[in-house]
Amino acid sequence: MRERNRLERAMDDVIAMQSDLSDAIELAQMAEEENDEDLEKEVSQAFDELALRARKAELEALLSGEADANDAFIEIHAGAGGTESQDWASMLQRMYMRWAGSRGYKVELIEEQAGEEAGIKSTTMLIKGENAFGWAKTESGVHRLVRISPFDSSARRHTSFASVWVYPLVDNTIDIQIEDKDVRTDTYRASGAGGQHINKTDSAIRLTHIPTGIVVQCQNDRSQHKNRATAWDMLRARLYERELEIREADAQAEADSKSEIGWGHQIRSYVLQPYQMIKDLRTGVETSNTGAVLDGALDEFMAASLSQRVGGEDATQDV
Repeated sequence: MRERNRLERAMDDVIAMQSDLSDAIELAQMAEEENDEDLEKEVSQAFDELALRARKAELEALLSGEADANDAFIEIHAGAGGTESQDWASMLQRMYMRWAGSRGYKVELIEEQAGEEAGIKSTTMLIKGENAFGWAKTESGVHRLVRISPFDSSARRHTSFASVWVYPLVDNTIDIQIEDKDVRTDTYRASGAGGQHINKTDSAIRLTHIPTGIVVQCQNDRSQHKNRATAWDMLRARLYERELEIREADAQAEADSKSEIGWGHQIRSYVLQPYQMIKDLRTGVETSNTGAVLDGALDEFMAASLSQRVGGEDATQDV
């Protein structure tokens, strides 16, 4: 039903654009016959709006992967560098939360480990909304920040790194076989701001999938049972995402390194000093409006990466 609804919306959009295009053509002919400059401007604006709608519809059509319509987990891990990288990880967390909010998605904080002085060591968020994984999946990789450190009394420039990993939430209709003997379960006491009850019991859960080395953890609820259930959902999602990556790697064996997004690969640089510039190293998309991007304006970067990943033309202009 979800797939049917998605297709119906797409078809309705195309039919509406066709109708609006016919109306605009008729108005254009009328403006030419009557030499009406005001009507010509109105028609020109209508064509521009139609072109924008068509580009957006084209991008939406690219979101046809097996799990693109699913909700998405976003994991962020601070790199080496202590407080600097941990603060950068918290900036990335805010950026993705603002991006999700701008698209009408809901954000659920699954797990977070606070930094020693500031920021966070790691976090896992669940982004809920149609095509959340499809849009966010190309964000996986290493993000690099260059700025004047607010933690350096000498005001020196620092470079910080943080890793982002995006994988889809797998619904219960997908059969992911996991043997109990292949999973090690550890319980521990939750840390961070969670109230007096969450910190008094070993309610946090960590699952380790021994054959693959995949580790997930959850501490967002004071109930160990609920945390365990969420952690198992995360583990199934991680294993499913791993299978998707294997299939995609096989299908794109001849793709160059730019189109491959793997853990440990730097994908984007955010330079705040000595100049203002954010540049995606895979697509070449860049902007000097660093504040807007850090406030969640990521669609241009995501659209370019998505278009490149599926082998389509870059449809990011004016989107």
